[in-house]
Amino acid sequence: MSRILIIDDDPDIRTILNILLRKNGYEVDTASRKEEVFGKIHDFNPSLIILDVLLSGYDGRKVCQEIKSDKETSHIPVIMFSAHPGAAGKFQEYGADGFMTKPLNAEVFLKKVSEAIAGIKN
Repeated sequence: MSRILIIDDDPDIRTILNILLRKNGYEVDTASRKEEVFGKIHDFNPSLIILDVLLSGYDGRKVCQEIKSDKETSHIPVIMFSAHPGAAGKFQEYGADGFMTKPLNAEVFLKKVSEAIAGIKN
């Protein structure tokens, strides 16, 4: 079973994505703060990370850069997402493997998740 780590400071988004992903056969864990990220990655060993661009008090793009620059985590695909479509323009500069805008379309979201886990760059 594929494991997905959701990193978002909005508890409603974490809950909705958690339910959607579990309903579709994924194992899910969540984090709301940058300080939790590497501990969760180490303990949970995700197949994919879903990462919000704007986290309270921290920039998700920097979190993505940290994930991708660490040899132990660089292999994990990261899909970033944001309510600000303008953030999509440079997601690859931060090492992200894909980008989605909020609100998320469930069908498109699940397709991107499946493709990322299968190793297809979005």
